[in-house]
Order: sequence, then C-alpha cells, then structure tokens
Amino acid sequence: MSTPHANPLRGLPLRQIACLVPIAAVALWAARHWPLITAGGSELLSANQRWLLVAATLTVLGWVAVSFTRQGATVEPLPAVRLFVTQFAAGAANHLLPAGLGAGAVNLRFLQRRGLPLSRCSAALALHMVAASTGRIALLLALLAVSPNALRLDSLMPDAAGPLLLLVVGCLVCAVAVTLGTVRPLRRAIRAFADTALSDARSVHSRPTRVLALWGGALAYPTIQAAGLVAVAMALEVSVPMVHIGIAYLAGSTLASAVPTPGGIGSVDAALVIALVTTGVSIAMATSVVLGYRIITVWLPLVPGALVLGVLVRSKVI
Repeated sequence: MSTPHANPLRGLPLRQIACLVPIAAVALWAARHWPLITAGGSELLSANQRWLLVAATLTVLGWVAVSFTRQGATVEPLPAVRLFVTQFAAGAANHLLPAGLGAGAVNLRFLQRRGLPLSRCSAALALHMVAASTGRIALLLALLAVSPNALRLDSLMPDAAGPLLLLVVGCLVCAVAVTLGTVRPLRRAIRAFADTALSDARSVHSRPTRVLALWGGALAYPTIQAAGLVAVAMALEVSVPMVHIGIAYLAGSTLASAVPTPGGIGSVDAALVIALVTTGVSIAMATSVVLGYRIITVWLPLVPGALVLGVLVRSKVI
C-alpha cells in the first residue's frame, strides 16, 4: 500500500518568507538605480531645506488623500488607521510592479480581508482608478484654461506627430472593439463586471460622505503631488511660475500613466523632465528637480514602506 507523498512546502514558513520578499525586491531595485539616487541626492544637499520639508510633508498628505479616495470608492466603512498604513505600504509595492499592479494587489487583498467578495473589491478598485484619472485630467484642463501657454509643445512635437498619434489611438480603439465583439466569454465576463461596478458606483454616489471622500480625494491627490514638485523646484530656486510647474506635473504624470513601468520609473522621470522643459526650465535644472522630487516621494519612503508591507502581511491585515 503506497503512502501519499508529503507536501514539500509543508513546514516552510511561507508567511515569514512573504514578509521578506518586499524588502529583497526593494534592495534589488535600489541597487539597479543607485547612480540616479546618488545624483539626485547630491543636488538636494545644497537645496533649501525648508522647501524640501514642505515637499516631504506633502508626500504624507498624499497618502491621506489616497485613503479618502479608497474609502469613497467603497460603501462599507474601512478602519481609518489601517487604511492609511496600507496606502503607505501600497506605495512601496507600486514601485516594484508595472502599471499600478502593486498598489492594486495590496488594496485588493486589504478589501478582501475586510470581508468583501472579489467582484466588489475589483469594482472598488476600478471606481478609484476612474476617479483618480478623472480628477487629474480635470485639474490639468482647469490649469490650462488659466495658463493656456504654459506648455510649449511646438518645440518638441513635429507637425506630423499629431495626425500620427491620432492614427495610433484609432487603431488601438478598433483592435479593442474587435476583440470584445468576437470573444464571447470575454464579453460576458466584462458585462458581469460592469453590472457589479455600476451597481456599486450608484450605491456610493447615493451617500454624500462617500461622494465627498471619493471626488475630494481624487482632486486633492494630484493637487498635493503637483504642489510637491513645486516645493522641490522652489528649493532648487527654479525661476518658473508655480502654476506652470503644476501643469508640467499633471501633463507629465498623465502621459507617463500610459507607459506601464514599475512605479513609473523611467516613464514618469522622462515625462516630467520633458514637461518642465516645455514650461521654460533648462534640461539640467529640470533633471535636478525631477530627481529630487522622486527621491522625496519614492526612494526615501521605499524601504520603510517595504518593512510596513511585510508587517501587514505577517499580521494578516493584507
């Protein structure tokens, strides 16, 4: 009589190993980007420390704004402190996976631990994404209405680039439409998800407090992030109007969101530099501002965020 083979994974401290994964990933990430970190850090040593403190404070307030948006996307009340700590940890996870998958996975697990079914967790994440994108674009359009000449794109984009960009977007839209029209199981799954998402969105928007949290946070977060870039620019004594720098952040981050790199590393940096250059900042100064901004908002919180993420996994919060 044969005995069943023992599970080789049994006895391994899987949860303890999972706690160490974020820390190891951050160490690998920092090693790969160490020249950028040191270059940006050297620029910050001679910068105005008060403005850098303002930028750091705004970074913390950004996590508060995200927490409000996350709560606004969910009907059920979420524990405020754990929600805020989860957003801090999600920021670290977001810089290890592309296209926001890290933050999405952390928040999905957090909502599941609160007892929400997978379909409603996904609907809450989708509503948050829509609100965040809408808030950023709305704020960008509002600032462009105030300062329509802030971005001088003619120096960067040739005349033929506009029609070519429209052609590429049109082809992508047609490809998505054909895929949805021909793959029936996919169409059914999307319809079921859309029904759940729309039902939850109606429930959220029937509660004024949730509406205020959702859309207030969605507008507050890009405003705070843009103000953080302005603070770093002030610390480095950049002589460009603050509104123009805010527009540069919103335009650059909107453009970079279409490029799925881990945490926007590379895509956000390049987009912000280009956007700052279009507002009149020199390439050298724009690079210094972006490196300083990324150090304060990404690289400094990365290690403590990874440690908090490990603690949340170990304590079964996520």
